[in-house]
Amino acid sequence: MAAMFDAVAKKYDFTNDVLSLGQTRVWRKAVVAAVAPLTGEDILDLAAGTGTSTQPFYLAGANPTACDFSTGMLQVGREQYPHLNFVQGDAMKLPFADNSFDAATISFGLRNVQDPTKALAEMARVTRPGGRLVVCEFSHPTWVPFRTLYLEYLMKALPSVATKISSNPDAYVYLAESIRAWPNQVALSKMILASGWQTCEYRDLTGGIVAIHRATK
Repeated sequence: MAAMFDAVAKKYDFTNDVLSLGQTRVWRKAVVAAVAPLTGEDILDLAAGTGTSTQPFYLAGANPTACDFSTGMLQVGREQYPHLNFVQGDAMKLPFADNSFDAATISFGLRNVQDPTKALAEMARVTRPGGRLVVCEFSHPTWVPFRTLYLEYLMKALPSVATKISSNPDAYVYLAESIRAWPNQVALSKMILASGWQTCEYRDLTGGIVAIHRATK
């Protein structure tokens, strides 16, 4: 898995922008609003990749840590954002002490973890009491006709476009399949609550293509 992400690291952000028709920037802003970072807060951005999702927390005055298991992603991130704190780590066994962060967030990475429930429990472990969790992940469009069109794009158009613009098209075939197999909004809420988090709520974005789940510890 790490090798796959290493292979797409250099064009990862550009490819995502193209494949999402520019929606990644809208989703990223929604994540920052959900986290609501305060000056001086310690924030864990898990599956941070190249740090593009971490940078807004830094600009907001927080102290973010970008954590990812891909050395290739981290290498690109350190070149792009040398001022950010990058840490290589496994989501299922985070290299941080208990109660280290005021908030933990993961965007488009939870479905790629072998045991998502374990990763959520680890994020709870390293978050301080009263702290918050924000998960941004692909989900299930709520309107059936739109869901059908979306799945057609996901399984046919996405791999085709990725072939033209990505350094590793096969990685995006895997990503499309993982999105289709991922639990829906309610199922993910239950998974979060079963992992040591409380008061979970979610918000659909782009008709449910993406959902943001927010919980507290």
